[in-house]
Amino acid sequence: MSRRRIVLLTLFVVLVIDQGTKFWVKTNMAYGEEFSILGFDRALIHFVENNGMAFGISLGGQYGKLFLSLFRIAAVGVLFVYLFRLIREQVSNWLLIGFSLVQAGALGNIIDSVFYGVLFSESSFHGGVATFLPAEGGYAPLLYGRVVDMLYFPLFYGQYPEWMPLVGGQAFLFFRPVFNVADVAISLGVVVLLLYYYRSSGRKDEARNGEEE
Repeated sequence: MSRRRIVLLTLFVVLVIDQGTKFWVKTNMAYGEEFSILGFDRALIHFVENNGMAFGISLGGQYGKLFLSLFRIAAVGVLFVYLFRLIREQVSNWLLIGFSLVQAGALGNIIDSVFYGVLFSESSFHGGVATFLPAEGGYAPLLYGRVVDMLYFPLFYGQYPEWMPLVGGQAFLFFRPVFNVADVAISLGVVVLLLYYYRSSGRKDEARNGEEE
């Protein structure tokens, strides 16, 4: 398979899964509604939305939201240019896959931020589900949409020991963030890139040591 096809296929698969799951959740679940995945109480589909970055991290205020949306668009544009450069340079397929996963995840969340406010009605808390292309218009202007999150894995519940400063005796939860397929793609892409660069640096060290001997 050509490098260009690897990039396009990665982008297509991630975007279809990401946007498909978000569309289903947005049009079938009320905000805050949840259900277990295959009966596991530590693996949930839990519908929330956020104004910010991956895993629910937010940048405050309307200006912060606008800045984040514009920054995402610019970053994706730069990464597209870099991806096409990598294709021309005939780099490793793993390097392309890593960057393509990051790009696909970024695109998935950009679609939410830029268009979802216009395309969907408001999702009410434990109320009715949103409507796609509502006659009265969407819930927010262009660039002010909210990112749909639904993957929630509250793996461990517990309590901090009393002797710990500030948090002693308080309950804790791991893993708290709610995220989406785009966030998974970004995280997986970063892991692939780190492994690629780790292996590349190891090979360079071996080659350097061989030359010194």
